[in-house]
Amino acid sequence: MVSMTSRLQNKRIRKSPAERHAEIVAAAARVALAEGLECITLRRVAEELAVRPGLISHYFPAVDDLVAEAYGTAAGAELDALLPAERAGATCVQHLARFFARTTGEAYDDLSRLWLNARHLSRYRPALRARVSAQEAAWRDRFEGHIRDGVARGEFRTDDPVVTTAQILIVLDGLGALVNSGDVVDSAPEVLRLPVTTAERELGLEPGSLSEVTPD
Repeated sequence: MVSMTSRLQNKRIRKSPAERHAEIVAAAARVALAEGLECITLRRVAEELAVRPGLISHYFPAVDDLVAEAYGTAAGAELDALLPAERAGATCVQHLARFFARTTGEAYDDLSRLWLNARHLSRYRPALRARVSAQEAAWRDRFEGHIRDGVARGEFRTDDPVVTTAQILIVLDGLGALVNSGDVVDSAPEVLRLPVTTAERELGLEPGSLSEVTPD
């Protein structure tokens, strides 16, 4: 016989559908970053949360939908961490310098691997393909908006923010594609600076302008 205390405890810890949904997606995002999107299965996420696989399938009958949400959550958090929408008192140059300072290290390497992983799998998974496209658009919009802001404030100089955004992000993407080729990058430090030097050149900044800020 279940006691009144036990029933009250169970009621207190029961999560709302929205909370449970968010918890499942967050757990799947952790699996994606640590192990790869292919490792997101109902059973693996259930293990992560110490629940039964049936609970996961209740919220995500199709695992591809969970994969897409997990990727979107991880990639969206990445953008907000690397290039926050608000500059918090920093100049446009300082804000961009912090962005580049944050795009180095093991944490960013994990995210680069996630992007490579997602772009490959998106060839076969429509739900994931839609999320990848949405995240790419979010990156372009956020970055272009920051460049336009810098131009308006007289900190950046470019005749075409759209093209400048594409140039910088393509170089950054290309460097990210080398994440699994450590020897190539480590043996040529100047390669690591290509996104920064490209941005400085295309935005009319003095060399070194984007290298003097450390990440928060």
